[in-house]
Amino acid sequence: MADRERERERLHQIQVHPQQRYEGGMKSMLPQKRPSKSQVLAVVALLPVSGTLLALAALCLIGSIIGLCITTPLFIIFSPVLVPAAIAVGLSVTGFLASGTFGLTGLSSLSWVLKYFRQAAPEVKRRMEETTGYMTQKTREMGQEIPRRIQEGKEGK
Repeated sequence: MADRERERERLHQIQVHPQQRYEGGMKSMLPQKRPSKSQVLAVVALLPVSGTLLALAALCLIGSIIGLCITTPLFIIFSPVLVPAAIAVGLSVTGFLASGTFGLTGLSSLSWVLKYFRQAAPEVKRRMEETTGYMTQKTREMGQEIPRRIQEGKEGK
């Protein structure tokens, strides 16, 4: 019960006494302190630079629009030639990129295989020695077995 009362009182304080006050109008948008001299000088110095850059951007936009107006009819007239040429260039670039990708993949695969074999060389050498020893043992056994079988074959006749 006491918890409910505390919660109700806390909510009442939040609703009745907000933590921040609203100061509407333009006052809230303006900074509370005045700008420093260096900030004012920076703004004064940057105004001509930004104006010049804005003018250059406008000139570039106007030039692009004029160029587009001039070249659009040419593109339409020469499109039977330009479209196949663009397709051919696109396909040849795709081919070069694909061949480079395949070459790079092949080289990385070979690198991986060589690295794998270098790491596996001691294990392979050990297995080869075991196999060689096993085959030597089997050959000796068969070499001893052959005269015995020959002897059995002579006795059987």
